[in-house]
Amino acid sequence: MSSRVPLNTFLLTAGISILAALLTALPYYSDSYPMLQRLTTLAHTIKPPPARGLGFRNMTSINGTSMPSDWHAGPDDSWHGKITAEGPFKPEKDRYHLYIGLFCPFAHRANLVRELMQLEKYAGIDISIVKPYPKGNDQGWPGWRFNHADEEGEAYAGATEDKLFGSRFMHEVYFKADKEYKGRYSVPVLWDRQLGTIVNNESAELLRDLQTAFDGLLPEEVAGLGLYPEGLREEIDGIAEWMGDALNTGVYKAGFAPDQATYTANVIPPFAALNKLEKLAHAHGGPYLLGRQMTEIDIRAYATIVRFDTVYHQHFKCNLGEIRHVYPVLNNWLKGMYWEHEAFRTTTDFRHIKENYTKSHTDINPKSITPVGPWPDVEGGYEGDWGLLTPGGIGMMEVVEGERKLG
Repeated sequence: MSSRVPLNTFLLTAGISILAALLTALPYYSDSYPMLQRLTTLAHTIKPPPARGLGFRNMTSINGTSMPSDWHAGPDDSWHGKITAEGPFKPEKDRYHLYIGLFCPFAHRANLVRELMQLEKYAGIDISIVKPYPKGNDQGWPGWRFNHADEEGEAYAGATEDKLFGSRFMHEVYFKADKEYKGRYSVPVLWDRQLGTIVNNESAELLRDLQTAFDGLLPEEVAGLGLYPEGLREEIDGIAEWMGDALNTGVYKAGFAPDQATYTANVIPPFAALNKLEKLAHAHGGPYLLGRQMTEIDIRAYATIVRFDTVYHQHFKCNLGEIRHVYPVLNNWLKGMYWEHEAFRTTTDFRHIKENYTKSHTDINPKSITPVGPWPDVEGGYEGDWGLLTPGGIGMMEVVEGERKLG
C-alpha cells in the first residue's frame, strides 16, 4: 500500500499544525482574555489526523535495531520493553534514564527499586522528576510539567528539569518516542538514550524488571538483594493480585467514585485488604510483611500505605479508619520501613504527595486547600519484637465479608 498522504489530509494537517503552533506560543492561561484562553486550550487538544505509513505503526526497527512485536504495538499501546542481554535493550551503564513523579505511588515503586539496587551508582540511571501539579484538563492535556528555565517564579522544590531534552511537558518525551501516541502521559517512563525511545512505561513491569536487569553491573551483595525470591514467588504473586486490585488501585476506585452508591461499594475493598495484610504480616513475625526478607510485597504495599493517612483517608474518603489508629502491625511495619531504611524515607516526599492530590483533583477539592496534617507524617517508635503487637482491623460486617472473599 502506498505511503503517500492524500492532498486534503496534508492540507488539513498542515492547517491544524500551524494554528496549534501559533496559539500554543501564547500564554496557556490568561484571565484577561477568556476567548484567547479557550482558543489556546483548543490548540493544545488538537492532534493532526494520522498519516498512513508514518509513525511507529509499521516500524519494526529503530536505527537498524529490530524491535520485538510486543514492545509497542502502535499509538494506542503503551511500551513493554525489557532490559536483556539478548534483546535490543541491553544492560549497559549510562544508557537509561528514568522519568518519575514523587507523588505517584506507581512511579514510587520503580524509584524504590532503583534506590535499593543502587542503579544510579552502578548502572548510571539518573531521574527527571515532574512537578506534582497542575496535571492539565480532564483529558490529561497538556499533562505533567517539569521545572523549566523559561518559567516565571521559583522552581518547584524537589522537581527537576527534563535532564535529557529540556522539555516543558512529559508529553513531549512521549511524542519523541511515537509522534502519533494517543495514550496517557504517565510516569514512570524508562528511556533508552542509545535508541532514542521509550523502553517501558508500565509500572508493574518496571518494578519486576529493574530488580534483576542490571545484575551483571552490580556488586554481588547488591545483586543478591532478591526482592522476588524463588521460594516465595507463588505467595508474592497471589498477594500482589488481590492487594493490587483491592488496595493499590482500590483507593482510587473509592476516591473517584461518581456517585454515592459507587463510593459506598468501593470504600470496602481497601479495608478488607488492609485487614488481611495486617493478619498476614503479624503471622510472619516481621520485620517485613513476609518475614525476615524484604520482598516486592513490601514495595507494593509501602507506596500505598505511606500515602493512606496523609491523603487517601481524607481526600479519597477512605475514612473507616487510619493506619496509625486501627492497624498496629502495619503501622509498626510502616515505621520500620520509613525510619530504618534510607531508600524508603528519601524517596517519600509528603509535600509532593499532598499537593498532587489536593491541587490536581479540583472536582474533589475545588478550593485546592492542602491539609496540614496528619502529624507526624509517619510516627516514630518502631517495635522490633512483633510478638508484643496485637493485630487490629475494621470489624464492620461488610469489610469482614470482603476480607473473607479475598481468599
